[in-house]
Amino acid sequence: MAEENTQKHHRQLLTGQNCVVHIYDADAGVVTEVLRTRDRLLEAPNWPWPDRLLLNGDGLLWTLDLGSGALQHFDIDGLPFVNNDHVPAPDGKTLYVSCYDWRIHGVSIETRDHWLVSRDEPSSPLRHFLHGVSPNGKELAFVGVESSPVSPWGAANIYTMDIGGGRLRQWTHGDRPADGCEYSPDGGWIYFNTEALSKEKGHAQIARLERDSGAIEQLTFDSRVNWFPHLAPTGDLACYLSYPEGTMGHPENCPVDLCLVRSGEWAAAETVARLFGGQGTINVNSWSPDGRRFAYVSYPMDQ
Repeated sequence: MAEENTQKHHRQLLTGQNCVVHIYDADAGVVTEVLRTRDRLLEAPNWPWPDRLLLNGDGLLWTLDLGSGALQHFDIDGLPFVNNDHVPAPDGKTLYVSCYDWRIHGVSIETRDHWLVSRDEPSSPLRHFLHGVSPNGKELAFVGVESSPVSPWGAANIYTMDIGGGRLRQWTHGDRPADGCEYSPDGGWIYFNTEALSKEKGHAQIARLERDSGAIEQLTFDSRVNWFPHLAPTGDLACYLSYPEGTMGHPENCPVDLCLVRSGEWAAAETVARLFGGQGTINVNSWSPDGRRFAYVSYPMDQ
């Protein structure tokens, strides 16, 4: 798949478009703008350090200093181009990333050494899209996309595997796509979005599956299309991305809402931001280490 590992996958800003990185304070209800630029389209913030974010752009990873607003390339020599699925491990020493070879790689944050985690399944190769690292650091949750005769983007289901690439387990089945899988802070649940709970194609809702039994519980029941549930490390807050009714997939450059859930009350989710964004806004968990703020990206056009 080397021919697919090129910059043709990398999104670019449109003419007159801005990339804006924000922070929402869940206690104060205040939004702070951290960076506004037309130089580079940045996506999917993580918050691995108290004073810096990690984002991707141009197929590379970048750190954003929250004090100065300085953007710095997080150089990893020889790593294939990355997409917006990158998640730090709980130990703060390892980063797991999805690349455009459609595999998951591990990276030492200190040395920048990297290694291939994914293993090919001989009978049914999967494209791997990482979303979660278990709280004990021993397991990864990812979306496995299996090619079909009709399309390379066939069935998308939730899988887990150990950090060595073995013990692959499939949790959801069928052709109704699932995505955005990540662990609860106690490791007992995997939260995700899925179309399997609706008869309407494209109507994704938020759900969670119990890690022991695999039982699935639906959490949102509205007419909007809901993606990417992210739990704060404290467990008392969550956020997710909400598209207008009838949206297919998780496209870029759309009017979207960011919703905040307090104390597990998903039915009472608050809309805390309305913006122009979608793909890239909060693809991965972007909560601060103290669990009180989360970062997100918007892509407004000049008025």
